[in-house]
Amino acid sequence: MANRKFKLIALISTFSLLHLPIQPAQAATLKIAIVYAEGGRGDNGANDLAAVGLEKAIIKNKLSRLDIREQITNGTLGDRITRVRFLAKNNYKLIICIGSAYADTVKRISNEFPSTQFAIIDDESVAMTNVSNLSFANREALYVAGAALALASKSGKIGFIADKADSSAAANLQVFTKGAQSLNAKIKVSNLLIDHSGTDDIKKMISAGNDQIFSTWSKSDLVISTIAAANSKSRKALISGVIPDQFFLNISAGKKNQYLVIKKRYDIAVEQMINAEVANKNILDILDEVKGIYGYRYSLKDAGISVGLVSGAALPTKVRTITSSINSKKIRP
Repeated sequence: MANRKFKLIALISTFSLLHLPIQPAQAATLKIAIVYAEGGRGDNGANDLAAVGLEKAIIKNKLSRLDIREQITNGTLGDRITRVRFLAKNNYKLIICIGSAYADTVKRISNEFPSTQFAIIDDESVAMTNVSNLSFANREALYVAGAALALASKSGKIGFIADKADSSAAANLQVFTKGAQSLNAKIKVSNLLIDHSGTDDIKKMISAGNDQIFSTWSKSDLVISTIAAANSKSRKALISGVIPDQFFLNISAGKKNQYLVIKKRYDIAVEQMINAEVANKNILDILDEVKGIYGYRYSLKDAGISVGLVSGAALPTKVRTITSSINSKKIRP
């Protein structure tokens, strides 16, 4: 009888232990890593903007900074692979990589670690189900920018400058021109592909009467510094561009020579990716069903990408109307 009582007590004790609630201290730690582009924080560009999103997510979700790892690459493929693989091996549940230069790295390491969630900001080329490609609707923004510059031009001539090495330059010029012609059918759009020795060609573009110039050149401040030096009381051209790609546009000294900027909200992308991970969710909309690419493409409608005047004033009514038409799909750049 005593033996039966002992067995019953043991059974009750075991049952009770199995149903005890898990205390917070026993819950698995959520480890998150962010891998910056060259330079890391303090670059006044992509890394700083991404860090803004990281800080917001830490505060919103009450994350411990001990569980957040920040890494900086030296820019080589080997270094990127080493750093991202290290993080995956050390059980970081979410690894966010800043910039399209990480595409090859993310493709390799996500395949090695299928249980780890990866995100790459400003790219949509990695076809893996555990990768969120967080990109931006650049065509929408370029269309609006073209319309705005055409409307602002007094000479009826505007310019478009891109990197010779940019494979998307022709497509970007096409949508920019289409946007410009939507508000001024007679607008003349000059285009220029440059490398580091494009100073003289930029000056010629200004001399030809182009008073509004859009540039996607991001390797240096060559375009904006050349335009600023060439401007005079009798002839002035204003430059527009893309941030955070062109970090030098954030320097206040150059603001007087700028008209508008396209802003890609890396901060929103990083914050929302972390929020989703904390909520045990994914951001995996279909971006390309054929290629198997998933993630999210931020648009003008959700303010993940925006077009704004450097002065802080509102865009002209006609330009805002075009933006509304893009948001409602009446215009598809």
